[in-house]
Amino acid sequence: MDIIVGVSDMKISNDPDSIIVTYSLGSCIGITIYDPFVKVGGLLHFQLPDSDINVKDAQRDPYKYADTAIPAFFKTAYRLGARKQRMKVVVAGGAKLMDENNHFDIGTRNYLAARKMFYRNNVLTNYEDIGGRSYRTIRLDLESGHTSITGPRHRESLRI
Repeated sequence: MDIIVGVSDMKISNDPDSIIVTYSLGSCIGITIYDPFVKVGGLLHFQLPDSDINVKDAQRDPYKYADTAIPAFFKTAYRLGARKQRMKVVVAGGAKLMDENNHFDIGTRNYLAARKMFYRNNVLTNYEDIGGRSYRTIRLDLESGHTSITGPRHRESLRI
């Protein structure tokens, strides 16, 4: 069964028959986490780097911003028995889309916000597929723990 993650959304599951997927990941960042011991995994698709630009919006939509989404994402996985020390973490996205002159550079700013959160919380990533100018689709298979990344930039699906 596919569990779909939209923009400014996240899903965590311990159902080994499920695949968690997000489509059209552009300048947003997608993060998969997976604890192989308890087979708990999740996928986060956040849109913007910092909730300070609109605190009320962040309260309504905490998965929209890196600084509110990432802690909530990990805490939800911990409630299902996952532990940070065992987690495999994959990060993808941060593409440069519709910003030819890099005025906003949202993709890079999103990635840097995620890296900052990881650094502060001693989270190591196992794989990163960042930048470029195309969309990606990310899938996390909860039975195997494999994350796959597909898109125009990839000749074949990356399987991490």
